[in-house]
Amino acid sequence: MIFGKHINRYYIRFLPLILLGLGALVLVDWMQLLIPGLYELVINGMNTGTVTVDGAVVKSADVKIDETKAVIAIDGTPLVIKKHLYLLLNKPRGYVSSTEGHDGAYVLELVPRELYRDGLFPAGRLDKDTTGMMVITDDGQMAHRILAPKKHVKKKYLVTLDIPPTEEMVNRFKEGISLSEGLTKPAEMEILEGNTAYVTLVEGRYHQIKRMFGSCGATVVGLHRVSMGNLTLPDDLPVGEMRELTEEELKLLEELV
Repeated sequence: MIFGKHINRYYIRFLPLILLGLGALVLVDWMQLLIPGLYELVINGMNTGTVTVDGAVVKSADVKIDETKAVIAIDGTPLVIKKHLYLLLNKPRGYVSSTEGHDGAYVLELVPRELYRDGLFPAGRLDKDTTGMMVITDDGQMAHRILAPKKHVKKKYLVTLDIPPTEEMVNRFKEGISLSEGLTKPAEMEILEGNTAYVTLVEGRYHQIKRMFGSCGATVVGLHRVSMGNLTLPDDLPVGEMRELTEEELKLLEELV
C-alpha cells in the first residue's frame, strides 16, 4: 500500500503492520484494518470485479499482497493510507469536547462515518455552550504541541455580551485581569457593533473569557471561536459539520507548533 496525498475519501482505521515495517500478508488480514464502510465497499467491489491489486482484478480475499508496496484500488481509485487525520469542525452549541464527567452529546458524534477512525479526539476544548472552530485529529504529538502553554497560541473569539463593550474593558484586558488563580496574560479586545467584540487570548483558563468579562460587570451570552493562530474557521463550513483540512490549512496548523 502506497502513501499518498488527500485524493479521496477512503481511510485506514489502524496501521500496525505498516508502522512496524512488516511486509507480506493476506488481503483479508489487510481488510480488517479498514473502517466499516470501506470494508463493505471492498467486499462488494470484489463481488463485482472492481477491486484491483497492482492493476489486476481481485475477487478473493485470500490473495497475498505486500502492503508496503501494493496499490489497492476500487473503481480505479487508490486507497490512500494517511498516518494521521486532521479535521476542522464548526462546533454547534450543546456538544461537549470531553467525555469525562459530562453528560450529553460528544463532539466526536459529529464525525461522518466516512471520516471516522479509531483514536480521534478534539485538540483542545470548548465549553458546551461555546461554538466555532475545533480541530479533531489522531495526532497526539501535534495536539500536545498546539496546546502547550509555552506556545502561547493565539485563539480569537467573537463575544456577545448583555451590555455594549467599553474602552475601559479594552484597557483592562490589555493589562490583564486578576482572577482567583492570579493575573491573566494580556488579551486583545476589539469593539464591534452592538454588544459584540473580538477577544484574542494566548492562554486557556477555565471559563476565562466569561470570568474576565464578569470582573468588568458584563455577562457573556454568546461565545464563538473564529481562529487559532492564522488558521481561521471558513465561512462556508456549516454549523455541526466538519471536513478535512486542506493542504494550505494544514500548513497553517503546523505553523502553530
